[in-house]
Amino acid sequence: MPHKMTLTGSAIGPLREYDRYVAFDMREKGSPSAPKGLKKSTFISYTVFVAKKAFNKTGLTKKSIMHEKILIQGEPTLDIPIDECPGEIGIICFQITVLPNKNDKETNESKDKREAKQEVSKAQQEVAATKQEEKQDPVSQPVAKEEKKEAETVQPEAKETPVQEKKAAPQQKQLPTQPKGTQDVVSFEEIIVPEAFLKTRPNPEKTQKVIDFVKRTGYLDEPLTIEKGSKVLKDGYRRYIVAKTVKMDKVPVVYAYEK
Repeated sequence: MPHKMTLTGSAIGPLREYDRYVAFDMREKGSPSAPKGLKKSTFISYTVFVAKKAFNKTGLTKKSIMHEKILIQGEPTLDIPIDECPGEIGIICFQITVLPNKNDKETNESKDKREAKQEVSKAQQEVAATKQEEKQDPVSQPVAKEEKKEAETVQPEAKETPVQEKKAAPQQKQLPTQPKGTQDVVSFEEIIVPEAFLKTRPNPEKTQKVIDFVKRTGYLDEPLTIEKGSKVLKDGYRRYIVAKTVKMDKVPVVYAYEK
C-alpha cells in the first residue's frame, strides 16, 4: 500500500495546466542529520498533481499559488512522465488546503485584542461616569420626582387663586360667610344673657339641626339680636347655645333698636 505524505509550503514554480489536472513544484527541507557516511539532504523537491476540480475549489490562481501557504495530502507516484515531473518525487494530491497567513492571523488577532480592550475600556469609563454622577447628585431622581409632584400640587392652586380673589371682593360688603341680615360680628364673650333666657331649655331637636347647619356651613343660620350699647341678648337664645356648644369666638348680630 502506497505511503501517504503531507507537504506544507508554497509553490516554487509556475502553475502548469493539463487536460484534467494542474501541476506545480514544491520544496521542503531535508533531514538535518543523515546516517553516517551518507551525504546530508538540504532540500527535497516535489511535483504535485491536483485535479482541476479540486484545485478550483481552493480559489488559488497562477499568481496567488506562489505566495499562499498550502497543505498537500497525497501519495507518491512513479507513473507520471519525467517531463511532467521535474521534482525528485511526484505526489498525487488527494486533498489541498490553503493555510492562513501567519501575518494575517497575527494582524487579525491583534485587531481583535485591540477591539476587546477598547470595549472593556469604554465599559469601565461608562461605569466610572455613572458612579461620578451618583456621587455628585445621589438624590437627583427622587428630587426630580418631588419637584414634579410639587409642580402638580402648585398648579391647581395657581388656577384656583383668581376664583378665590373674585369671591373675596364681595365678601367685604355682603359678608357671605354670615347669615342674611347680619349687621355686625361681635365677640361671643361680650354678649350678656338675661336670667329669663337661662331658665329656659330650647328644643333639643331644633338645636341639633342648627348645630348640624353650623358644622356644614361654618356659620349660624340667623344672627342673634342684641342691644347696641349693653349687648344684652334680646332674641336668638337657641343660636347662642349652639355658638357656645361649637365654641365660636365671634357671632353675627343685629341690633334691637334698629328694628
